Amino acid sequence: MKTKSLKINFIMNAVLTMSSFIFPVITFPYVSRILMPEGVGKVSFATSVITYFSMFAQMGIPTYGIRACAKVRDDQEQLTRTVHEIFMINLFMSCAAYLFFGAALFLVPRLREEKVLFLIISLTIFFNAIGMEWLYKALEQYTYIAVRSIVFKFIGLLAMFALVRRQSDYVIYGGITILAGVGSNVLNFINVHRYISVKPLRGYCLTRHWKGIFTFFAMSVATTIYTNLDTVMLGFMKTDTDVGYYNAAVKIKTILVSIVTSLGVVLLPRASYYMEHGQREEFLRITKKALNFVVVVAAPMMLFFMIYAREAIFFLSGDTFAGSVVPMQIIMPTLLLIGMTNIMGIQMLVPMGRERMVLYSEIAGAAVDLIINVALIPRMASAGAAIGTLAAEIVVWIVQYIALRDMVGDAYRSIRYGAVLSGLLLSCVLSVWVKLLGLGSFAALAAEGVLFWGAYVLTLAKAGEPLILEIGNLIWKKLKTK
Repeated sequence: MKTKSLKINFIMNAVLTMSSFIFPVITFPYVSRILMPEGVGKVSFATSVITYFSMFAQMGIPTYGIRACAKVRDDQEQLTRTVHEIFMINLFMSCAAYLFFGAALFLVPRLREEKVLFLIISLTIFFNAIGMEWLYKALEQYTYIAVRSIVFKFIGLLAMFALVRRQSDYVIYGGITILAGVGSNVLNFINVHRYISVKPLRGYCLTRHWKGIFTFFAMSVATTIYTNLDTVMLGFMKTDTDVGYYNAAVKIKTILVSIVTSLGVVLLPRASYYMEHGQREEFLRITKKALNFVVVVAAPMMLFFMIYAREAIFFLSGDTFAGSVVPMQIIMPTLLLIGMTNIMGIQMLVPMGRERMVLYSEIAGAAVDLIINVALIPRMASAGAAIGTLAAEIVVWIVQYIALRDMVGDAYRSIRYGAVLSGLLLSCVLSVWVKLLGLGSFAALAAEGVLFWGAYVLTLAKAGEPLILEIGNLIWKKLKTK
């Protein structure tokens, strides 16, 4: 199979990431003002609960499937067999997940109160099962993934403005988020015959996948616990309004994290391929580049949205979400932490076959998150949940760094911290005075953004930061060509 350009993959994944960014940026300001914190909180709570059932249905397959298929992508028969076996496991586990979900919906009063909403959100399980997204990522079909995702997000955008008109329309909003998020998986199912044979084969061996799947499943359990536990515990221990405040902060963080981790997503199948074929130097080269990308991109995002959290929240959600400002400031450092652990865990430890270390790091993070949530949510509500998330990410990073310190030491030392810190300092000095002008949230955020990011990029360019120079050269060549 022809190897695709990493630059093309990154560009297309960046387009996909930007579509994921633009969709909530356009819709959430509208939706949050219509549904208010309570309505947004209901959908967020339902989504977080369903995430646990979806986690059980997926069994770690989204990550395991990428690695397993990437290893055999040059052998059509082996690829077909691998996909068939993983798909069968996924379908069986999805049926089991729906059985457990049905029981929970019948037995738990808190879920039964919003039965229709939970049933609609549960369609995520079905769409994920038929989507086989892991196959397309293993084959590095990022152009296809980006195009079909953008089309469905655009359809969701139109539906959002047409159908969500009253505070009682939160169920419709939940359905539209499912359509925009995973509805395009229907196309994956229809088009899969282009990459594998859909005819049944003889001699399937599902058991050969169990060890790897269970390891990734355990990783998925730990990750899902400490990424969704906050919202679920807030929903049970506090109110839908508290969940709404926290969701507004987390939504902004999620958008930013998708940008920071976009390169790591593209590199996973390539890293797995390099390790399978013994190309260690290439593996270390892309790792060093990825860590540098994370620090250069995540550090300014983290600082900017800590300083200008109020403006960002008020612009995206309105002043009724003032309770989201402090939680957002607390969780912003997780941008940098998640970016680095995404590289060390998913791009390094997983291709090296050391998934258990990723699992141990996530178990440690989940345990810390649970303890802090129990202690702080009753007293601090959404701010306490944010503290738990931050502490969990710190623990995950520490465990993974210790496991890889001999390999990533050079990569971390090669990052030009002086240039990054100088750029951040100058950016703050030039932009922070805008807060004193009393502008509206959008005007203030736009002015602060232009000054902050302009100063940061120019400082790094003058310091000779390789990533900035490479991007600048690419843009210059495109302009010269035109």
